[in-house]
Amino acid sequence: MADEVLQRTVDELRTKIDRWSYEYHVLDAPTVTDAEYDAAFNELRKLEEEHPELVTPESPTQRVGDFEKSEFPEHQHPRAMLSLSNVYNREEMEAWAARAERFAGRENLTYVTEPKTDGLAVALTYVNGVLDVAATRGNGLVGDNITPNIRALRTIPTRLHEPKMLPMPGTIEIRGEIYMRRSDFEALNQRMEENGGKAFMNPRNAAAGSIRQKDPGITAQRPLRMFAYQIGYILDGEMPETQYDALAFLRELGFPTSLDAQRHNSIEEVWKRGEYWLERRDELDFEIDGMVIKIDDLALQDEIGYVAREPRWATAYKFPAIQQTTKVLDIVINVGRTGTLNPLAHLEPVNIGGVTVSRATLHNEDEIARKDIRVGDTVVVQRAGDVIPQIVKVLEDRRTGDEVPYQMPEHCPVCGAKTHREPGVAKRYCTNAACPAQLKERIHHFVGRSAMDIEGLGEKLADRFVDLGWIKDISDIYHLDMDQVAGLEGFGEKSAENLKAAIEKSKQQPLWRLIHGLGIQHVGGRTAELLASRFGSMDALIAASVEEIEEIPGIGKIVAQSVYDFAQEERNQKLIERLAAAGLTVSEERDETDGARPLEGYTLVLTGKLDTMTRPEAEAALKAAGANITSSVSKKTSAVIAGADAGSKATKAEQLGVPLLDESGIQTLLSGDIPDEIQARRAK
Repeated sequence: MADEVLQRTVDELRTKIDRWSYEYHVLDAPTVTDAEYDAAFNELRKLEEEHPELVTPESPTQRVGDFEKSEFPEHQHPRAMLSLSNVYNREEMEAWAARAERFAGRENLTYVTEPKTDGLAVALTYVNGVLDVAATRGNGLVGDNITPNIRALRTIPTRLHEPKMLPMPGTIEIRGEIYMRRSDFEALNQRMEENGGKAFMNPRNAAAGSIRQKDPGITAQRPLRMFAYQIGYILDGEMPETQYDALAFLRELGFPTSLDAQRHNSIEEVWKRGEYWLERRDELDFEIDGMVIKIDDLALQDEIGYVAREPRWATAYKFPAIQQTTKVLDIVINVGRTGTLNPLAHLEPVNIGGVTVSRATLHNEDEIARKDIRVGDTVVVQRAGDVIPQIVKVLEDRRTGDEVPYQMPEHCPVCGAKTHREPGVAKRYCTNAACPAQLKERIHHFVGRSAMDIEGLGEKLADRFVDLGWIKDISDIYHLDMDQVAGLEGFGEKSAENLKAAIEKSKQQPLWRLIHGLGIQHVGGRTAELLASRFGSMDALIAASVEEIEEIPGIGKIVAQSVYDFAQEERNQKLIERLAAAGLTVSEERDETDGARPLEGYTLVLTGKLDTMTRPEAEAALKAAGANITSSVSKKTSAVIAGADAGSKATKAEQLGVPLLDESGIQTLLSGDIPDEIQARRAK
């Protein structure tokens, strides 16, 4: 790279990074994702490493963060709050450990790992056990004094608990991460939007914006929490000897600490722990963007020392980003099995968390309007777990004027029929019940694994049968002419025989799978099981009233009405008759003498990690005893069984006064020894 071009590239990177850092650290209003920032920062650092003559003191690589004059008073950190270096794979992690061993002058170091909470770093100083000063990290040397806002939070102690491990220090600085739980973040964004405010991009952005409110009263209303992760310094007191002991000391003082910190005797163990947290990432009710690794011995940390803006004795194993920036190439409509028009964004392909994403759900036209999503927009896209990618935010400052606003179609893009939207309903519908797209989606659902599980009848083949006119409703699946099927291009007698066998096998599927496969609105697999267990046959279900359906624990008014309306529709009754004539299971006998059902009428929720059995094993045992197992806690819940790391469901149970049992409570319930407080909550 020529000198002039190289210098221009470095200058442009520094300018971008400085602007993005200011938006992130000072305004709490980032316009790029963490992944885009990290990519630019790593590119700049690499260029400076290759050309050290270009390094300047004001380069972003030489500073911790950004600090501009704000409306908060300044606070000078007695001990700098440095940021961490990052490693992204096993090779880089091992290289970091080798450097730490070299500076320590010995091998076989002990490490401590903690999940890296994605929030806002703060330092809280306590004098004689009472909160004296609270400050943000700022640029590592000078931060904002946010003491009134921290005092407004009930989740952070203003007076320390009396410790047992060591005497109460005269002065102690406690460092931690202010964060917001995912569930609280979603609720806050909903309230903000309902009140005409602007939604936050992510929980970290929400936490930072909330802690820096001018009015502490607003901060007090925000659902902020803190994990303590480090002791900055102690005066007039004794420092613990290790990071692991420091965390225990912080807990004694009244602070929650990073979840499940562990000691490790090798970098191999550290790597496995990182893989563990990466796998669990989506199960947590708060964002983590990696795992922090520290040398355990605090005295050894001082010996190993620092380099530029980072400690050599600690690093962060960064996980793949769940948010990235990309462009909206087009917005198209998929027609669902119930006739809903479902908008879908086609995106410029982007890698998010190791998966190439090229489309994202837009939910409905209100969502498009609220976020003002236009074809051609640059957007932030998020993918978490197995959730369909979604557009989090439009980056309006990147608009060029060529973007095109989107309007939902007045006519179905598949059949041309008029579309309709009921007042107060989010979705728009195709009015043509015979719309081929609806039929195809109903077939896809019916033959799917969670319903009738007809192996070999995939979406493409099912669509082909519909286009040929061989399937006009789902009962036609059981009357396909296999000689015709065998004659299709790309098919043959063997393939036709396999498909016929799979179709015949599906006739033996239990009743609940048929109910699920019918595609009744709001009825998933679990609800279908409840209906099959309660009524035992399609005839009994058709004869049931709304009130009888609603009596089933776990089924509310909306679902009950949807089931009733489906069952009373004449064309649906005729469809069920055709399926029965084809030999499908439309009734099941339940042997009332087949085992005791002491939990009949009780609704239970399982949460957290179980030690003596897996979650599916526990659910199966409780169901066999008659219990209704649901995934959410409500006033109808009889009890919540909470294992380790139970989280928000256990908290909600306490708020609603729902009895909480530990894992041993499973055997208690199965034995029929039901506590009085749970008996009182049995569904009548």
